[in-house]
Amino acid sequence: MEIQGKVAVVTGGASGLGEATVRRYASAGAKVAIFDMNDERGNALVEELGDGVAYFNVNVVDESAVQAAIEGVVEKFGAIHICNNYAGIGNACKTIGKDGPFPLDMFKKVIDVNLIGTFNVLRLVAAQMATQEPVTEDAGRGVIINTASIAAYEGQIGQAAYSASKGGIVGMTLPIARDLSNLGIRVNTIVPGLIHTPLFDSLPEAAYNSLAASPLYPKRLGKPDEIAHLSQYIVENDYTNGECIRMDAGIRMQPK
Repeated sequence: MEIQGKVAVVTGGASGLGEATVRRYASAGAKVAIFDMNDERGNALVEELGDGVAYFNVNVVDESAVQAAIEGVVEKFGAIHICNNYAGIGNACKTIGKDGPFPLDMFKKVIDVNLIGTFNVLRLVAAQMATQEPVTEDAGRGVIINTASIAAYEGQIGQAAYSASKGGIVGMTLPIARDLSNLGIRVNTIVPGLIHTPLFDSLPEAAYNSLAASPLYPKRLGKPDEIAHLSQYIVENDYTNGECIRMDAGIRMQPK
């Protein structure tokens, strides 16, 4: 699918990996809708990037808010062809820690945002895509790209909730791709390693250097635009479907 002239929804699009993808899509000629809860940053991106970008305040776990935003995107841009699900949260808590068992509400919150929020957005976007005319020679109507993490495979100590949420995204990728195949909607998942988002800027220098040295090669943190570039590849290559693609410079995480 060509990106130029298409319409993309990017959750978590106001910062980090989402922002990098918004910028890449916009520079490639797409119309882009940012779904986020950071009004200041979302509106600043719209002001910077112009009329081809729109911002919607969306909590991805809120069904009515997501549906209303999708309707707003269609009203403004006419369709939705691409959906990137980046919105997510994390925490660190051992199953049994010094304060007792992992609080269940903390576990549920991560699952709600990362896993259920991703599914909530993709199912409603897919319903919109299904109403649209095909836009590729293979009768493709849309592309959905979810975001997992290497923690789905090699979760570290304290990452039970985060790993479970990302493992769920990996696990549902192929079944959803199969569900949507007769509609011409492809579904893939990006599995990032250590990517340099603003979170890393607050780390002590020794901790940062240790993380940067842990990939096989190159020995550095990944760049958000490298994830955005992979997203562009997935959109443009119509034979990529049902895949979970690691982008981690060969890292295999240790227990801690």
